[in-house]
Amino acid sequence: MIYCVVPQALEAELFEKLNEYYRDDPNVEVIVDRRSGPDRRKAQGATGPDERREIRDRRHRRVPGTFPPTHSG
Repeated sequence: MIYCVVPQALEAELFEKLNEYYRDDPNVEVIVDRRSGPDRRKAQGATGPDERREIRDRRHRRVPGTFPPTHSG
């Protein structure tokens, strides 16, 4: 299912047009974003990214140490 989300401020202008446009596509549903209130994803007063989230590097680490010299010959 694909959701076409219309902001509440643009509901009067876009909702009916988008509903008509996607009328024949059963995989698309047009909805209005009715969320209100503070954004709960951020801690109160925080302006930067959420520090609780940990992003890990999934690439394989190189073996620590040095490699012996190679001789071309």
